[in-house]
Amino acid sequence: QVQLVESGGGLVQAGGSLRLSCAASGRSFSGYKMGWFRQGPGKEREFVAGISRSGNRVYSGDSVQARFTISRDNAKNTVYLQMNSLKPEDTAVYYCAASARPSTRLITTSEEYDYWGQGTQVTVSS
Repeated sequence: QVQLVESGGGLVQAGGSLRLSCAASGRSFSGYKMGWFRQGPGKEREFVAGISRSGNRVYSGDSVQARFTISRDNAKNTVYLQMNSLKPEDTAVYYCAASARPSTRLITTSEEYDYWGQGTQVTVSS
């Protein structure tokens, strides 16, 4: 089992940047595929980005490609989400998630992630 704690959220103006962190504790962090999701007011949870166990493969959702970058540091048991050129529509609670599924396929659906953090609020003002 793994416990996840997000940090780094806050209030930022449109066009600004934030970096979210997700610290993991528990069983071997490098054994999990990791992902970031978000849920805006009145919206369904949305896939943002995913990263393989080693960090050599990444995938981002269409709405954030070229603006958001996911990375991980297995030595620090941490996954990051660098968010640039933020827009008001990026306002949401951002969740870190871990998947223990054995497949090497990067996954984008919340049902395939097994552990979740409590979320961190990101608010982008216009």
